[in-house]
Amino acid sequence: MTAKLTLLTALLACLISPAAEVPPVIEVEGQPLAANARRVMQALEFFGRPLDAELREKLQAAISARDGAAVQALLDPQVLCVVDINPESRVKAQRGPAAALVQQAGHTPVLIKVVNHAASVASLRLSSPQAGPSYAGVAKLTMERERQTHLRENENTQGADRFLEVSMSDAPPMTAHLSGLEVEYALALIYSSEAGKREATLAFDIGQGTQDLGFRAEVPVLLDISPAVTVKLEVKDYDGSDTTARLTFTNAQGQVFPPQARRLAPDFFFQKHLYRPSGSTVLLPPGEFTMEASRGPEYRTVKTKVAIPSAKEITLPVKLERWIHAADFGCYSGDHHIHAAGCAHYTSPSEGMRPEHMFQQVKGEGLNVGCVLAWGYCFDYQRQFFGPQVDLLSEPLTQMKYDMEVSGFGSAALGHVCLLNLRELVYPGAEGIKGWPTWTLPALRWTKQQGGFTGYPHSGSGMQVNSATASKRLLDLYDSSKDARLTAAEAQEVLLPEAFEKIDADHDGGVNEAELVSSHERVLDALPNVAIPDAGGHEIFVTTAHGVCDFISAMDTARLLEWNAWYHLMNCGFPLKAAGETDFPCMSGTRVGQGRTYVKLGKVERIDFKKWCEGLAQGRSYVSDGYAHALDFTVADQHSGDEVRLTQPGRVEVRVKAAFSSETPLEIAYGGALPVAGARLTGDTVNYHDATTGQPYAGGKRRVELIVNGLPVAVREVPADDQVHEIAFSADIHRSSWVAVRQFPQMHTNPVNVIVAGQPIRASRRSAQWCLACIEQLWRVREKNISPAERDAARRAYEEAKEMYRRIAKESPEGS
Repeated sequence: MTAKLTLLTALLACLISPAAEVPPVIEVEGQPLAANARRVMQALEFFGRPLDAELREKLQAAISARDGAAVQALLDPQVLCVVDINPESRVKAQRGPAAALVQQAGHTPVLIKVVNHAASVASLRLSSPQAGPSYAGVAKLTMERERQTHLRENENTQGADRFLEVSMSDAPPMTAHLSGLEVEYALALIYSSEAGKREATLAFDIGQGTQDLGFRAEVPVLLDISPAVTVKLEVKDYDGSDTTARLTFTNAQGQVFPPQARRLAPDFFFQKHLYRPSGSTVLLPPGEFTMEASRGPEYRTVKTKVAIPSAKEITLPVKLERWIHAADFGCYSGDHHIHAAGCAHYTSPSEGMRPEHMFQQVKGEGLNVGCVLAWGYCFDYQRQFFGPQVDLLSEPLTQMKYDMEVSGFGSAALGHVCLLNLRELVYPGAEGIKGWPTWTLPALRWTKQQGGFTGYPHSGSGMQVNSATASKRLLDLYDSSKDARLTAAEAQEVLLPEAFEKIDADHDGGVNEAELVSSHERVLDALPNVAIPDAGGHEIFVTTAHGVCDFISAMDTARLLEWNAWYHLMNCGFPLKAAGETDFPCMSGTRVGQGRTYVKLGKVERIDFKKWCEGLAQGRSYVSDGYAHALDFTVADQHSGDEVRLTQPGRVEVRVKAAFSSETPLEIAYGGALPVAGARLTGDTVNYHDATTGQPYAGGKRRVELIVNGLPVAVREVPADDQVHEIAFSADIHRSSWVAVRQFPQMHTNPVNVIVAGQPIRASRRSAQWCLACIEQLWRVREKNISPAERDAARRAYEEAKEMYRRIAKESPEGS
């Protein structure tokens, strides 16, 4: 046995020999090879790995002389691999003479000689079985939504022996394609997450099916990997206390460290940044980096140039800076919709991440409350972390609670639901996620019975309207004469997107499909509008009417769709509140807290989770992306969630302290738009351009609007300058109304209700008709999703809700 092992060891040593003979010099035109060599020199300097001074001087002389043979003689000893492309474009490769010296945690450029008998101008590609992501199971749709599809390549090839990232350098001064010259040089980049001696296989090709037969395009290489520097982080908050920060390290080439595809817990591969508490470490190669440090949208992003020396360990100070502290105004932020598994998480989407990893995300974004929700695709594993109280990792001002999203199993058939502050996680009689009701109302009632709080997430989902589909549906349902048009008589009981007379463009006494399509197109950007969602939305219109829905979620889907549904329900007089969420990492994996609720609790030393949820449900809050704030919003001295009572119509004074960050969000404001000065309103239509100049808004100002019953009645411009600005409005209230302040698309307060002469809010007959039509459309397209055994009970509940909306419509002013 020993003799066999010795022989095998000898054979392997030959196979992965660290050096081979210098490749032969090949006759080639001197000028183009010299130009190629000049680019290689520039690229190596750009990567911080220049050739030594003597070699540079000799190579420069050969380049100036256009001496192709001399260029090869000087560069060939530096070649790690030689790639040969035969006239049939088959690729084979062999080891070159250069030592395979690689830096752990850094992108090491290595020289590749290409002998191109085919004169190919294809792209040279490099791969390795030791490269590829360390995770598996990421959803394609999630990566598309997060614009990181490159991270999904080979995601199902997870293995323990993955420590490399390899690629060809194709950015200037190098080129993305071969030149077609008989000989040229290319640069490959090798990154290793491990140190020491490691064997790797490098494989080359120029397209599908071009690798030579018999594995001759693959080169085993024994890498000698120098260890990275252990960087110990001293993270200090704005007040000097230790905390957790969001950190991003990039080099001069814009590469992110550590590379995303190599990350494992506690770091997430779908985030460019990482989170580190004070005293923790990160591995970096020697070199210069830009470090970006923050702790959520209430903080400035501090950019610092840092030089990492060649050392075993160093200490790096990180000092954070705030631009605002909402807690100074008694407002505490939370994201009620966070997941620890599914969508983009790893290593197994059925398991996901542990509480300590999720807490780091919550604290690193400066959230006071984070609700981590189990759901269908992780329930069996994640349920172990659930408890009736906040997680034991919680701190006085950073609370984390495990709860439930009804999603990925039966009860989600008519809409997903966030269930907060649960004492029990499993519906009575169910086994895990099996055996739940197939509609949402029973789940919400059960939640309310145990003192929980309920709301629909990503509420713009299912609210989309296709103009052509919606127009055809109206004709199919209400064109009783089947003449492909709606007459005034046929349309009398129909909720049209606009007044009949406005839709009837040719004034022929009927509206045809083309006119209906045009009408829908005109109103889809209006807020509010009464275009009926193709899917009917979700069951919020039913459960709100039955009094068991506390909130509608906002800030992670299209604002117009979210706020439109919310406005209509409030116009009917229902006390539905808005709550900000992210739906991390499904709607966005960039960071938790991209949408958040700021609940006004007053100054506290410790967050009470239940009281925070109560404040959310009562609307003592505003929703925001964290870069926009509406502090101390009052109507006649009453705060959000309160009522003002007037004995007769009159004027009310409105005050708010508004503040906007001078920075823009790090990524897309999901579901909204990039932060602009504000959406100027032309009529009721959102318009991102200045109504006077026609030019897009500059980022220096925001428009804060006073909203009464869904319509803007006054506006103030506020600088986005990191300062708090006190602004005042006044509004004439003619009948019971809800009053709020917004800045589209970044921020919206929950309303103060102004009750006139004791009458309920009946702001709009068309709002009630729209909610009624949504229920009818929802039943029409999704009735089949409710089990036959439950369908009669659901039908009765739907009819009861519809009757409420009919009554509200009758009680609302005509023409409203």
